Amino acid sequence: MTYKLTVGLEVHAELKTKTKMFCNSANDPFNAEPNVNICPVCMAHPGTLPVINKQAVHHVLRVGTALGSTIADFTEFDRKNYFYPDIPKGYQISQYKYPLVSGGNLNGVLIERVHLEEDTASSSHEGSEGSLVDYNRAGVPLMELVTKPVIHTAEDAGAFARELQLLLRTLGVSDANMEKGEMRVEANISISNTDKLGTKVEVKNLNSFRSVERAIAYEVARMTAVLDGGPGEIVQETRGWDEGKQATFSQRKKESAHDYRYFPDPDLPKLKISEIPEFSNEALQATMPELPWEKRERLVREYGVKPENAEVFISEPLLCGLFEEAVIAIGVDRPSVSLIENYITSDLVGLMKAGGSLGGVTGHTLADLVNMIKAGDLSSRGAKDTLAILYAEGGEPKVIAEKNGFIQKNDTEALKKIVDEIISANPAVALDYKSGKVALLQFFVGQGMKASKGAGNPALLKTLFEEGLK
Repeated sequence: MTYKLTVGLEVHAELKTKTKMFCNSANDPFNAEPNVNICPVCMAHPGTLPVINKQAVHHVLRVGTALGSTIADFTEFDRKNYFYPDIPKGYQISQYKYPLVSGGNLNGVLIERVHLEEDTASSSHEGSEGSLVDYNRAGVPLMELVTKPVIHTAEDAGAFARELQLLLRTLGVSDANMEKGEMRVEANISISNTDKLGTKVEVKNLNSFRSVERAIAYEVARMTAVLDGGPGEIVQETRGWDEGKQATFSQRKKESAHDYRYFPDPDLPKLKISEIPEFSNEALQATMPELPWEKRERLVREYGVKPENAEVFISEPLLCGLFEEAVIAIGVDRPSVSLIENYITSDLVGLMKAGGSLGGVTGHTLADLVNMIKAGDLSSRGAKDTLAILYAEGGEPKVIAEKNGFIQKNDTEALKKIVDEIISANPAVALDYKSGKVALLQFFVGQGMKASKGAGNPALLKTLFEEGLK
């Protein structure tokens, strides 16, 4: 039987602030020393009082502005009560009835709400030795975004999470590194063959986009097998994801909101957003950078950038800045832009895998390199070799190319001598070419480029070989 998949996502993102959400301990959960970024407030000592981190609130409101959401005029913080070692107070400060942000849209997915809370401590389980708890993360500002249940494929869920990560990084509110746990995705999954939603299962703490997609696909297969008469049952529960087995596993029965006994935190003031100047719509709009979908559209429209390369530029601001600097330096003509685009997304990206920076490459030197290619001074091979040295050492492309013998040779007589020598050294291949195996011409051109150390003009070499092999 065919079933319709419905998914709603809950995404947590640790926010970039100097201090934690309700105290002045450093927001540095990855400190090598455990339990050093703590204080009486985040460790819940008696008599301590929390204070709201204004920057964290501002971050969430900026996210809401970018999503086209409704910013709350009134908001408050609530206590979410449960007992676990990673919560020193016995409750988590979160938001329930009055979130900071409601509604909005991202990547075609409707947003239910975005609220602000504090993160829990990090637990590491040592088997029979017990568990260890590091409270460096306890109290770190944590944004939670909840979508409406309107996602119907695993791929769309992954695409939404990727776009959200791009948005958070573009706004500068979170690094959203999933491997570090700075962004964590939970998927609420159900399938049904009617208009009514099926029994919902939540898969928690998925730490990669691929895991999000694979966990959803696994649950669809598992639920389908059960509904088609197989063993087991579908119950409302929380499940985990086993990366090694590529399978979900049952963790606990899914709690409902009333299980947490939410109530307004009496130690924190209510907030009237409209009374805070920095939180006005005009002030928030003024902080908006060019958003990922805006930049994606502009790169394609203004420069003719390939969609897949536009994604590279959006996800790597360093590369996008270099691209636009080079285009401005050289002028916006399609052949030049295409060369700049290709050398960045193929050659430079490859060089950056080891170092992660732009090395000695700037927009102006990249523009100079492309101008040399257009003028016929550099072959493709010579340009790649020049770029590699430019990346490693810096300098000027022309000086590098001249010093290393990369300047393309257009001397017909010199190249004809190379051509004659190669044909004489490969009589059998020359005979096969003359017998009709015309694809062998590329072999001869390749040998010519090798003999000229990459400096021969490949178009001229091709012409000379065609004449020499008649």
